[in-house]
Amino acid sequence: MQVKNVHKEQFLSDKLIEAQISPQLTPEMKEEVIETLFQYREAFASDNESLGAIKSHEVEITLNVERPYPPPLRRSAYPASPRAREALESHINELMKLGVLRKVGHNEEVEVTTPVIITWHNDKLRMVCDFRTLNTHTIPDRYPIPRIHETLTQLSKAIFITNMDSLKGFHQNFLTTHARKLLRIISHCGLYEYLRMPFGIINSPSHYQRMIKTLFPHELSE
Repeated sequence: MQVKNVHKEQFLSDKLIEAQISPQLTPEMKEEVIETLFQYREAFASDNESLGAIKSHEVEITLNVERPYPPPLRRSAYPASPRAREALESHINELMKLGVLRKVGHNEEVEVTTPVIITWHNDKLRMVCDFRTLNTHTIPDRYPIPRIHETLTQLSKAIFITNMDSLKGFHQNFLTTHARKLLRIISHCGLYEYLRMPFGIINSPSHYQRMIKTLFPHELSE
């Protein structure tokens, strides 16, 4: 029992350091929450761990134009300051280590390229891909996204509410071989290809919603 408590405390400090358990819960309720989290501890991860992956939900992209693709789909890299260049190199290396990106070989045919920029928000850098041109040539996926007010109405009678965030959720979805070729980014670092679904493409939200609905059909209908 003492060993279990040690493991539990380590789990809470390592994995759930950002978890916020309501102070309004009784000690018994709080302990029940901790026990449940510890029981399913393998489902939790931190930013410095390998990404999980959703199987059998590969993302496809269908364009409204045929090959050879129009020239606007092959875009040039944006200029970047020395600070942005350094940050971009660091971020791309991180995504490659996570298996989100791969470097495109010099002998590979490249038909579609998207430029990227680096932005800072609260001193935290973020790589933004300018998929606007690709999105205009992508056939939209019309899968319904839940409306916020409907979701709040469903939650209005709940006694307990738990909110969990999926670690880099979009990146947990693999891409088809065809979609990868359409999701190649270009910068001063060179050409890179997304292996997992990026943020910014027009159908990312609808695909993610379909995947969640497929994985948790009963939970979402209750």
